[in-house]
Amino acid sequence: MTTIEEPPGLRERKRRATRRAIQFAALELVEERGLDHVTVEEIARHSDISPRTFFNYFATKEDALVGDAPEFGDVEAVERFANGKGDLLGDLADLIVASLDAGEVDHSLTMLRRKVLREHPQLFARRMANTRLFEEELTDLLARRLEHEEPPADREEAHLIALLVIAVVRHAWAVWANSEPHGELVDRVRASFEGLRALPRYARGR
Repeated sequence: MTTIEEPPGLRERKRRATRRAIQFAALELVEERGLDHVTVEEIARHSDISPRTFFNYFATKEDALVGDAPEFGDVEAVERFANGKGDLLGDLADLIVASLDAGEVDHSLTMLRRKVLREHPQLFARRMANTRLFEEELTDLLARRLEHEEPPADREEAHLIALLVIAVVRHAWAVWANSEPHGELVDRVRASFEGLRALPRYARGR
């Protein structure tokens, strides 16, 4: 018998839909009942999946609540940035946008997660720990890029730029989340990077 495989695009869309359903179920249940009164079995039932399937996506209920750690999903984009020699801010914007395109951006999920994390500081701390890991990854990547500069930049400078980038992305997320209509997050990210370009005028004094 010949097996007809689904196109990779369809499989990926199904995977993302299941992942989104799990996160929504977890967040909605915790918002309603509290963190200590929700089990993986309940989350799975509300997601219309088995507990075994839940663990194919998340190791714990806390992981489903906190969501994925920021990451660079596009390996080719990462290598282009690391070996680039052009406009650093423009290249950083392109890299972040490529990572967003590779991930999952959902406004309603973002707002619900924000509310739940505010109500449960231990989850917020876990989210911040994920951001710290991303900070280290971005610093390493910037150090690779900046070693080609003349004179080469050190890791401290790379770390400073990484912190600025994270602040820019956080600004973009905040504006996007609170705007009506929301528009596209990638457009807001590019606008925030352009805003960063304008900041040096404050360093020159008046």
